[in-house]
Amino acid sequence: MLDNIEAIESLKSLARARSKDYETKTIHPSFVEEFTAQGWIIDKKNRKSIRLKKRKSHQISLEDRAWTLLYKMGFSYLSSSGGGRLIDPKDRDGNQVPISIIGINEDIALAIQCLSSGGLSDNHSLPSHIDRLSTIRPLFSRSANSQFYPDRKQQAVLAMFATNHRLSETDRTHAKDANVVLFDAQDLAYYESLVLHLGPAAKYQFFADMLPGKSIPALSIRIPAVKTRMGNTSCYTFSISPEYLLKIAYVSHRSKGKASDVHTYQRMISRNRLNKIRKYISDYGIFPTSIVVNMESRRIRFERIEQDDQDNGVLGWLDIKPAYKSAWIIDGQHRLFAYSGHERAKKARLAILAFEGLPPSKQAGLFIDINAKQKSVKQSLLQELYAELHWDSEDPEVRIRAIVSKAVQTLDSDPDSPLYQRIQTADSTKDTLRCITLTSLYGAIEKTEFHIAKERKGQVLEFGPLWGGDNNSTLRRTVHILKAWLNIIRTAVADWWDKGSGEGGGLAMNDGITTCINVLRSVFLHLQEHGKNLSALSNEELARETAAYGEALGQYFNSLSEDGRKGFRDLRGIQGQTKRTRRCQLFLRERFSEFNPPGLDQFIAEEKAQTNIRAKEVIDRIETNLQKLIVEELKREFGTSDTEWWTLGVPKSIRLKVTQRFEEEDGRRGGKEYYFDLIDYRTIATATENWEIFEPLLGYGKGNKEKRTSWMSFVNERRKIVAHPTSAISIPLEDLARLEEYGTWLDNQLSVGIETSPDGESELEGLS
Repeated sequence: MLDNIEAIESLKSLARARSKDYETKTIHPSFVEEFTAQGWIIDKKNRKSIRLKKRKSHQISLEDRAWTLLYKMGFSYLSSSGGGRLIDPKDRDGNQVPISIIGINEDIALAIQCLSSGGLSDNHSLPSHIDRLSTIRPLFSRSANSQFYPDRKQQAVLAMFATNHRLSETDRTHAKDANVVLFDAQDLAYYESLVLHLGPAAKYQFFADMLPGKSIPALSIRIPAVKTRMGNTSCYTFSISPEYLLKIAYVSHRSKGKASDVHTYQRMISRNRLNKIRKYISDYGIFPTSIVVNMESRRIRFERIEQDDQDNGVLGWLDIKPAYKSAWIIDGQHRLFAYSGHERAKKARLAILAFEGLPPSKQAGLFIDINAKQKSVKQSLLQELYAELHWDSEDPEVRIRAIVSKAVQTLDSDPDSPLYQRIQTADSTKDTLRCITLTSLYGAIEKTEFHIAKERKGQVLEFGPLWGGDNNSTLRRTVHILKAWLNIIRTAVADWWDKGSGEGGGLAMNDGITTCINVLRSVFLHLQEHGKNLSALSNEELARETAAYGEALGQYFNSLSEDGRKGFRDLRGIQGQTKRTRRCQLFLRERFSEFNPPGLDQFIAEEKAQTNIRAKEVIDRIETNLQKLIVEELKREFGTSDTEWWTLGVPKSIRLKVTQRFEEEDGRRGGKEYYFDLIDYRTIATATENWEIFEPLLGYGKGNKEKRTSWMSFVNERRKIVAHPTSAISIPLEDLARLEEYGTWLDNQLSVGIETSPDGESELEGLS
């Protein structure tokens, strides 16, 4: 027995309350303090009472959203406040099974359990929740059929909405085996958007997802039709009522983003366009063009009528044995769904061109042919449709490219993906976050040996580490591994990642993501060279094998200073991507000594030569400027003669050392100021009698004089490296960036004269 179920007509007040994102409560003023301590806030003060409000908890919010969805879909009966209850009359103890939401329609009895948490997490108890829900099926089905629409055979459906939970492939498989439909936050958002556009007709899409292929009772019909052939495919022309077609039709929308659904060639319905068509229908407008659909062969049977002339088609009777998701809309979704809830939906007639058993790739191709002729179709949309056009290609390379195309789109639509809503699709507008093009990401994945390691004359000799055995398994594996790899990096440098292409960003952009994927490829090669059979590993095992390398890559990105990040971003194009990738690999080499991707040694040699040359140029400029500044200030303070600036301004230990060198070379370089070592300038500047002079000029950052002049020690240590070009040591890029920053700062100090020291800590502060 089902309890606490009411007809939808009596639930209007509850619907208004559940559609809001907050709860309300009216109390006596004496209880205000008690309730405000529980998180309630005062909404309105009445003469004798106070109205409070509070944002709904995650669990209540999910239950209310799912309930409101069913309400807007027009379910005849719904559970009332507090949820539904299932009671077994044979249970003498009177135990009741609480059910979050119960929805009853003439065709479907739906029991929904909702599960949500405060933040995104793994829910290891989800399988047990699924198992408990699955046990109620027999009693729930009997109760619904006996209490509601006893003259019709209803389909009993058990479903679970789970949000803020990472749903693994294991979770989804477990739910499928238990015959429980599992929906996530993305599904809920999709249906909410759909019902906003379609109204009650959205329930047929909902039913189709829950009961694909299930027959619809009492809806079989026989209609006159003409059978002909287009290309190698049978097709039928006939007319039918919009009300009938709405029940069996299905549109696969790209905005839905289900990884398992490759037939997503339609765009989400435009509400504005629907309204215009509805007005046209109300004015008794007609549609001279056919709605194009595809129907499963097992759902139709044609019986021809004897006739003499069959050149223009065969006349006969078409028997339709409808089921949910049995008529796929290829073209004309707006014309059809404009009839949803319209008074003319039952009596009007639509011209239909129905193909029989057209494969998804042909459906998508037909969609492009129709729309490209009628209106402009974006090139980016055609790129996205590559998956649908070539999913079943016999050429393995073409099929792999279709999988990659779908994987990129899934990474954009999956809320758990680090690239969620960051990829520019045909229906999106570029901004600082959505700044990664589908083409660049597709190219980064497709160019590698991720899926096909070896081939010859179009024949695959060896599959790559991301091949999963078939198209759908490969799609899931590709998405799983890329999500895991990029999520590690995003976690390590969330502040940089989240800036996208905005100021201070540069990682989560085309070249940055390409670099991350290039490094993953080199990690795969490294693991394979050291005996790992990556193809034999499960998705989870492969993700674990690469995790340590991903963490090291995240550490590299985290080690970059602000200037280092800017330098990373400034490397553009193919050469820039190559240099970024090599620098990342070099950092991984320091963590994993055996990590040696092809070409890295050569890069190191070339990079060493270039960075050391650039570093020497900067250090020479710093040393020249230091000498000029130190000597000029000493002469200005103490006098220009040797008995003045030399004796009074230079510490005795340095005078003795410099004098000895001067005498040994007979002063061939010039005056004694040309015999200072670079580090001598720090000793001179920090001398007790000199610090007051040099603090405003040479004091960098904050702290005492030792810390504020430590930058000169840093420069001196790097000078020792570049002074010996035959050594095997090179200046790291981070050090070069610091040297360049010091050089620029010192240039400025010379050009502007005496200035106060830098205000606030530099990004280099504390790195000495």
